[in-house]
Amino acid sequence: MGRAIPVDTGERGLLPSLPLPVWMVLITIVFGLGVGMSAPELISSFNKGFGLALGEFALILLPSFTLAAAMEQRALAPDSRVAVLVSPAAGAGMICPDTAYAALSPIAGDRKLDVAFGSYTGFKLLYPAGPLIVATGLGVESDAIVITGLALAVPVWVSGLIWRRLIGSSAPSFTPAQKDTISSPGSLSALLPFAVLAGLLVLGIAPQISGIVLLDFLTGPKGALLAAALLALIMVDKEKRRACLDSAVRRTGGLLLLIGCASAFGTVLTQNLPLSDILPGTTGILGILSLFLLSALFKLVQGSSMATFAAVAPVAAPIVTELGLPGVAAVFAICLGSFIAILPNDSFYWIIRTTGFSEGQDRSLAILSAGSLVQALVGLLLLIAAILGGLI
Repeated sequence: MGRAIPVDTGERGLLPSLPLPVWMVLITIVFGLGVGMSAPELISSFNKGFGLALGEFALILLPSFTLAAAMEQRALAPDSRVAVLVSPAAGAGMICPDTAYAALSPIAGDRKLDVAFGSYTGFKLLYPAGPLIVATGLGVESDAIVITGLALAVPVWVSGLIWRRLIGSSAPSFTPAQKDTISSPGSLSALLPFAVLAGLLVLGIAPQISGIVLLDFLTGPKGALLAAALLALIMVDKEKRRACLDSAVRRTGGLLLLIGCASAFGTVLTQNLPLSDILPGTTGILGILSLFLLSALFKLVQGSSMATFAAVAPVAAPIVTELGLPGVAAVFAICLGSFIAILPNDSFYWIIRTTGFSEGQDRSLAILSAGSLVQALVGLLLLIAAILGGLI
């Protein structure tokens, strides 16, 4: 689910199986010609939209995926309790709930579902994963994104854990750690890049130290990511560093193509449709609900959360601007919509399916899928309450 971009979208009934970027290009061309755009106009709009924010995305995605690849080389937790506690940070830091879950589940004992909920939540709501990717696509820059993500992630994560306790057949027990895992060189020290990332971001929120250009860069999102990625890369064995960088380049390249195609479609779409008349924007709440539903619909059809972030944000960016929606709220409306749902077209579903559970495989998958819906609704209610309360 958190992979950069699936190879193709799979069969959709009578529709051919094509990669998602190809679908986006075809839809953009057909739509543009259908509304009467001339060929030069269509190509000009496509060019303008395609390169709208690719440079900024490259500065974010390359270090993010380098950090993720480096973290995959190291064990993250010494026992089941720590596995559960670090799962949100692992999901965010690895930019992929699949990888975070796969790394933590072998030592999670009968708390594998708790780790699954944590990894899923962290990837969706914590920096530098979902919120940063969506905010970049929307063109939203605010320190409140990090704080709001943390504020939403805790109750959303807890709601998943509570759902698991209420529906699960038995309460999970703690599984003692294995001694050789505790002494592993990649235990809690693997979280050091996360600590550096968090520390730099906190410094960035504090009053700036004027005249120190390097410090200004390192305490911003892109500089902090780069510093954390470099540290994580240094902590990896020398012979594995090139493989980490190659992995980051592959994941970044595919995602940049999808983002460019989605951004081009959004540009062509908003140039030809009066979106302010189509979507309600009087109080902002209905507009936020529209973004939530748009994200949820795309996630249900496509399956990939990363593809949802990459495609929905550039399309929604002009809508957010035209309707005057609060930027931070728009970011998390899209992130929360992508919680729905963990189905067979989602790679996370198959990662979970290969793991044994105390409740049984099918029941555990049903608990997780329904729990993701509960998490989405809890998060949406909290987001709306924050908007109405003037907190966002």
